[in-house]
Amino acid sequence: MKDEYSQYLQHQNSVRISDMSKRDLINLINMGEGTFLEFKKTIASPDKIAREIAAFANTSGGNILIGIEDNGYIDGVENYMEEEFYINQAVEELCIPMVKIEIELIHTGKKDVLMVKVPEAENKPIYLKGKKKRKVLIRIDDENVEASDERIAIMKNNSSSSGVTFEYGPNEQSLFRFLNEYSDITVERFSTLIHVTTYRASKILVTLVSAGVLDVYVKDGVEHYTFSNKSA
Repeated sequence: MKDEYSQYLQHQNSVRISDMSKRDLINLINMGEGTFLEFKKTIASPDKIAREIAAFANTSGGNILIGIEDNGYIDGVENYMEEEFYINQAVEELCIPMVKIEIELIHTGKKDVLMVKVPEAENKPIYLKGKKKRKVLIRIDDENVEASDERIAIMKNNSSSSGVTFEYGPNEQSLFRFLNEYSDITVERFSTLIHVTTYRASKILVTLVSAGVLDVYVKDGVEHYTFSNKSA
């Protein structure tokens, strides 16, 4: 209890008053939950909010509104200091490495709302500490999902100081011909196409995404690879 109280005192000034008006908040809420926005009525534990923070940081960043129900109703927070304590505990103890967030208090009259602003991490992935192993979560639409091995490899490559290069060999030629005709491909389909293991197919696709040649997106819970707009 003494350690928790000491930690609370250390972070009790991490919340600042937001410049947002109630109308600004309502406009933000009307956008609905999605890739960049999450609603929370309250924070039940540091573990819950850590999932949201890690997923946003591993994707494109986003905002978490605390004191808002799923339907957009402004319920407000009763004691923002307890919420603040859980948030700071989440980023410092459960997110590896720590995510540098901003916490703002939005006044809406009788009810206050907390907004946690999560930036996209410069060095990915951000791992989420678990009871048995660390996880990597990403944000897809309005859900936090566990990242595939391919996504994690792409994050690591993109955070590396050395550039990614590839050879334009027979496997790549077959891939590009397929994409010109069918527009996208999965790891399993690519492995069948070039008669290699899914591990080898995955490595080729990850390299091409990291080099900016391909993009990856999720469709029906499966990752698909397609030509990047940057390479067009």
